[in-house]
Amino acid sequence: MAMHELRAAVVGVGRLGALHARKYANLAGVRLCFVTDADPRRAGETAAETGAIALPDHRALAGKVELASVAVPSLAHYPIARDLMLAGIDVLLEKPMAATLAEARELSAIAHEYGRILQIGHLERFNPAIVRLRPLLNNPRFIECHRLAPFTERGTDVDVILDLMIHDLDVILSVTSASVSSVEAVGVAVLTDRIDVANARIRFSDRLIANLNTSRVAPRKERKIRFFQPDAYISLDYEARRIRLYRKEPAPAGAAYPMISAEQIEIGEGDPLRDEIAAFVRSVRTRRTPEVDAAAGLRVIELSERIVEAIREASLDIAADG
Repeated sequence: MAMHELRAAVVGVGRLGALHARKYANLAGVRLCFVTDADPRRAGETAAETGAIALPDHRALAGKVELASVAVPSLAHYPIARDLMLAGIDVLLEKPMAATLAEARELSAIAHEYGRILQIGHLERFNPAIVRLRPLLNNPRFIECHRLAPFTERGTDVDVILDLMIHDLDVILSVTSASVSSVEAVGVAVLTDRIDVANARIRFSDRLIANLNTSRVAPRKERKIRFFQPDAYISLDYEARRIRLYRKEPAPAGAAYPMISAEQIEIGEGDPLRDEIAAFVRSVRTRRTPEVDAAAGLRVIELSERIVEAIREASLDIAADG
């Protein structure tokens, strides 16, 4: 039996939203019907490129599509995703899930109450490097992350935790179901009136510790994550698309210490955004819970707020000492 065609839309067609539109336009079983954007010129250009129709307002999508990507600025995630889900539309919502924990909780509640598919756009979950890494993980005890980027105006409507650190928070939370025991963090505003540089140290109830360093005012781009576990040390360089794996091997006869074996795994480029959208479409079609569902997105926002609160407390302590 032929698969019926799903009607799709993209709300917000800036740099990332335009990429969403192109992926939908080339995905079997889906027809990109509409795009919307606050900038009519930008909406018209993307519509002309993809064969979609430009609409002036996301609320005009009600009754016209089954699913939509939302790729607007972060502060608008909540009202637009809410409107779409209440109109019966399944939503792929770019990260962060919302700008506040209260908004994220309400979106999760709406998705649950109305039976909507709400997938959060944590793209690293679909990165070929992370996909290849997962089978190698075995009870990691310490995780270290570095995510640094030169300054751009994109994403500055929120702090660096919701802008950049959130990628690593989602990856870390996806490898442990343990609760967060404590958070220590420091951060400073540099070029904006929000936190631009941050460090967080997170302890989990299963004794896992994660240390994250994030900056959006760095001189160069760097994206690395390292896992330390009883049987191995694993280092992933996202930019180089390379995994280095160091395993502890049994000591040879007569040797006092175990041996270390080294392996380098090169990662293909892949297309994480295509895979993310394809996974979303499958969830819409089958009504199965997405891999990165509302609960996963909510967990990240909860931890993000704890980090911001820890930074605020550390700043007050420093001011008091001064």
